[in-house]
Amino acid sequence: MLQIALPNKGKLAGGSIELLQAAGYRLSRAGRELSVRDAGHGVAFYFLRPRDIAIYVSTGVLDLGITGRDMLVDSRTDLVELLALGFGAARFHYALPKDARGSSLEGLRIATSYPDLVARDLAARGIHAQLVPLDGAVEVSIQLGVADAIADVVQTGQTLADAGLEVSGPPILETEAILVAREPVENLDQGARRLAERLRGIVLAREFVMVEYDCPEEHLDAACAITPGIESPTLAPLSKSGWVAVKAMARWEEANHIMDALAELGAKGILITEIRTCRI
Repeated sequence: MLQIALPNKGKLAGGSIELLQAAGYRLSRAGRELSVRDAGHGVAFYFLRPRDIAIYVSTGVLDLGITGRDMLVDSRTDLVELLALGFGAARFHYALPKDARGSSLEGLRIATSYPDLVARDLAARGIHAQLVPLDGAVEVSIQLGVADAIADVVQTGQTLADAGLEVSGPPILETEAILVAREPVENLDQGARRLAERLRGIVLAREFVMVEYDCPEEHLDAACAITPGIESPTLAPLSKSGWVAVKAMARWEEANHIMDALAELGAKGILITEIRTCRI
């Protein structure tokens, strides 16, 4: 049976369950169950601390896992990132008190829950600093006199602002939820490859929409230039002479601009719909 590690809490947990359910897996966690089985697909899901997932997968105890890229890097394991999953995005930053913005990190005490990740980054920058490992809530460490700066995941930045801190310099790492394994996808067994490809289809589909519209034949070339699709648009003649039905995939962030351009061109019945999953 294929064994998958999933985050047991936080934003990564909900996104992981939603994604797997969209991919057709029977996964429902009513309470605090440590594991759930989908017998129909031959998959067992285990709910673990997000930062422990890389360890379980790297040692071969479990086959695949969903965790954050920051936690994978901090784990010092040799896992392969199979797929970025498109949720849980954040940046990993150094942060200093507002009145110290722009100061060097040299010689400072830096509090963090990711000591390995930060140690490697400091070494790469040639900075000598003292790490203060903490298990969460690092923002208060400066106020309590334990540290001079912090290194942590930043999403909205509101928590930093509330603590009187500001990010310093470029991000250390761009993180998001990722699917990890010990081997590249082509080396995985059939069940693991199928799961990875299903998730890839869902993630890819979320980047696209389907555009459908009726177009006058004299404007068809211009319309197809607006909606070129993946290979080319699908065309079908309408019963009304001089008109063609057009269907094509497009990037979702371009959807409103496409609708405006098609309407100005004289297209009618313009529909834009979400795509549940796809393979390209």
